[in-house]
Amino acid sequence: MAVAAIREETDAEIDRRAAADPLISVQWMSLGELSRLIEVFHKEGVTRAVMAGQVKHKQIFSSIRPDWRLAKLLLNLRTRNTDMLLGAVAKVLGDEGIELISSTAFLEPLLATEGAMTETVPGGRGPDEEERKNIEYGLGVARAVSGFDIGQTVVVAAQACVAVEAMEGTDAAIERAGELMATLDEGDASTLARRLTIVKVAKPKQDMRFDVPVIGMRTVETMIRAGASCLSVEAGRTLLFDREALLERAAAAGIAIVGSARSS
Repeated sequence: MAVAAIREETDAEIDRRAAADPLISVQWMSLGELSRLIEVFHKEGVTRAVMAGQVKHKQIFSSIRPDWRLAKLLLNLRTRNTDMLLGAVAKVLGDEGIELISSTAFLEPLLATEGAMTETVPGGRGPDEEERKNIEYGLGVARAVSGFDIGQTVVVAAQACVAVEAMEGTDAAIERAGELMATLDEGDASTLARRLTIVKVAKPKQDMRFDVPVIGMRTVETMIRAGASCLSVEAGRTLLFDREALLERAAAAGIAIVGSARSS
């Protein structure tokens, strides 16, 4: 098995873990080295590949030093959003005989399920009436925004949009919302309920090969600091890393995590 480790993102721990298995080859490369990626895959006899982990959107557009192949690809893009760029890379790989498969291919048990997932652990709860209203409102906003490939998360309070995710990512958007609510608390004029609801969705035409929505323990910890009490994710199209530990931590903090049905 060959592992292409992205220098700007991959934890060096992968070298130690791979050393325990002589069948695993780790090759380090930068984001912009598309030609090297293809050469490594051909050398290792790779015909199917899967993307694992995250490359931050801001890294894609700030850390890339494109080689000739990637530079040519970038020049031919109509727009330079994430979907367009990764889709073009997937096509180049396909043309080279390397099929990019769904990033959830080996992670099906970690996909969000429909309903209040925190109710399945001791002490957990589902959303209350106010949070349900926030989810309903937030789903409409998030689905509209995600269709433009801007972001996939919105933060809601009292059926008002407090923050919309952009290139900074989900956790940073939640932090920004918490900071904004803290400034409102300093005055007496705010009519917003202080509890925040986070709504995260997949894109309308989500390509499950890349950029699949992910929630991890850091998101829950960020919610706690920001004063958020509920998280809605899209069932069947969102990964929950460290699922059991994540749900237990959320339940202990009084946070409800809900899997919402995907839009038709």
